[in-house]
Amino acid sequence: MNDDPDTSPSRKLSAVWIIPLVAAVIGGWLVYSNLSSRGLTITLKLDDAEGISAGTTAVKARNVQVGVVDSVSLSEDLSHTLLRVQMQADTERMLSQDTRFWVVKPRVGREGISGLTTVVSGVYIELLPGTEGPPRSSYTVSDSLPPEVSGEGLYLQLLSAAGSDIDTGDPVSFRSLRVGRVVETEFDPAQKAFRHRLFIEAPYDVLVTRNCRFWPVSGVGFRWGPQGFEARLGSLESFLGGGVTFAVPDSNMSAGEPARDGDTFILYEDEDAAHRALYSLTLDYVLLIDGSVRGLQAGAPVEYRGVRVGTVEQVAWGFGYEGPGSMGQNPVPVLIRFEPQRLTLQNQVAMAQWRSEISEMIGNGLRASLKPGNLLTGAMFVDLAFYPDVPEVAAIASYRSTPIFPTIRHGGIRKIEEQVGQLLETLNGVPFQDIADRMNQNLDSLARVSQRLDAMLGDPALIRLPREMTDTLAVLREAFRGWEADTDQDGAAYKRLQATLQKMNRLLNDARPLVDTLNERPNALIFQNRASPDPQPRAAQ
Repeated sequence: MNDDPDTSPSRKLSAVWIIPLVAAVIGGWLVYSNLSSRGLTITLKLDDAEGISAGTTAVKARNVQVGVVDSVSLSEDLSHTLLRVQMQADTERMLSQDTRFWVVKPRVGREGISGLTTVVSGVYIELLPGTEGPPRSSYTVSDSLPPEVSGEGLYLQLLSAAGSDIDTGDPVSFRSLRVGRVVETEFDPAQKAFRHRLFIEAPYDVLVTRNCRFWPVSGVGFRWGPQGFEARLGSLESFLGGGVTFAVPDSNMSAGEPARDGDTFILYEDEDAAHRALYSLTLDYVLLIDGSVRGLQAGAPVEYRGVRVGTVEQVAWGFGYEGPGSMGQNPVPVLIRFEPQRLTLQNQVAMAQWRSEISEMIGNGLRASLKPGNLLTGAMFVDLAFYPDVPEVAAIASYRSTPIFPTIRHGGIRKIEEQVGQLLETLNGVPFQDIADRMNQNLDSLARVSQRLDAMLGDPALIRLPREMTDTLAVLREAFRGWEADTDQDGAAYKRLQATLQKMNRLLNDARPLVDTLNERPNALIFQNRASPDPQPRAAQ
């Protein structure tokens, strides 16, 4: 039996290994905690990464961080930027097929200033949770707020011609009340037109009906027309940023059925064009004008007894289309358009009945003529009136497959032109230069007379004359007063005067026979007064 003690070393765990084991456990827990706190990793696509940094740019939902950008890189074709985003745990329910992302950063546009908080906190990506389908691994980031975030309302499509000044963010108004905005704008090269997506906020979406018309609004507008000068002033917002407005242009016309989501409308040039577009049922006629059409423009009214019944659609319609030789002395064709809906205010009109009744009225003497609408601007309009003495029209002819409306040259216009011409000729014959020369000569003579008067008035003798006359009158006044005192009835002078008058009366009485004799015989002082006997002949003696 071997009693020797066991001298082999014992297998005990050294204390040196405790620290690595604890570190490994803590590291494993940290790894597990990190992995368990992480959500999905997704990829975001956007045009450029302006303001976005890896590790610092956050992904937020309602201002709560739900992820962070891990890396920023370019796509393989270098056409866009790729962001690798690590989402937090329990955010998978936010990600679905219709989840939307957009960049929030400081912006200054027609809608105003937004995103000022990002000046301090930095750019971040906003997330709008979706509800349809499972999560995707890749999403596209919008550069601005998606229209779906605007809330409840109505989305419309608006078509405008190339060159229209309508852009994303422009306000949409109804009679100066802002009710929505332009949320998207794109150009269609095939149709050469813009497509705008409008959002009308609730509860204003009920204002959009089928008979509504859209037109651009500007801060200031001016127009010359048959009615004269017209100025239109919009709101301050429209003056700064423009925008789109809509309404039923004719308040007397029914609004029609409410518009539906996705309905398409047309953007007209201005309010007048939108007003004319409201009348979709029209009758076209051609006027053949023998004289000048100067002053007549497209859009001018067609009136009957002062009531507008139509519009001038085009002036010189097809004039000279067959070549310069066809112009010659041929009349100028003007295309006009009758608009029965202006009078009926209904969406449906019996057009055949209107055509028939207009033809009957033409047979009864209805004629068209050009009249001045505004003497200041020279604008003309088409006037319809009955002329019973005009020749009867057997049948209505046509011009380029359009019926011809008979015209008459209004005598009043020609008479006015002739009178104005005669007046101008008379004015040209007036010798204005000679009259002006004579007036200048008269003014020179008047100036010389004025100088002489000034010299006379400045003479010292003339200045002393009023004073000397005053002194003379005072002396005469004193003399008359003394004479009145002497000629009193009790005075000696009065008695002497009375005696002298009596002597003069006696002298006149004594001289009266002599005066009578001299009146009868002026030679009485030379010849004697006795009458000689008539001489007798000697034979009689």
